Amino acid sequence: MSGDRVVRAAEEFVRPIAEEMGLELVETQFRQESGGWVLRLFIDRAEGGVGIDDCASVSRQLAARLEAEDVISHAYTLEVSSPGAERPLKRIEDFVRFAGRRAKIKLKEPVNGEHAFFGTLAAADTEKQQITLAAEQGGLMTIDLDAVARARLCL
Repeated sequence: MSGDRVVRAAEEFVRPIAEEMGLELVETQFRQESGGWVLRLFIDRAEGGVGIDDCASVSRQLAARLEAEDVISHAYTLEVSSPGAERPLKRIEDFVRFAGRRAKIKLKEPVNGEHAFFGTLAAADTEKQQITLAAEQGGLMTIDLDAVARARLCL
């Protein structure tokens, strides 16, 4: 099974598990690393974050489902963890939730010769799918979510 198909299957299996536990799936990765193939999932909870028991529970349930469905035909390591303090921001709801926090935004196309911007998330418009960043490079920037290559919180 291709990497994209593994990611989609893992996400399909884990979403109901996470929702039942009051968790959200932040990101899923399936890649070959120096120690072999790794299926890595990042989970979070809006209030209070996640603990090791949450990660272990999701890991056990997902591993059983992946094994039963024979999704991955070769050896791999399953990792379930918190996204950490510098968590990725992917959906407009993430930008709404973390308004007022410092972030790094990388754009697909440069603006004034720059691809990366640091600043405070000032606002997020769910209807227009736009974010407003009080950029350290100077002033407020309104950015279409489609123009964002990557975004994550910063310390």
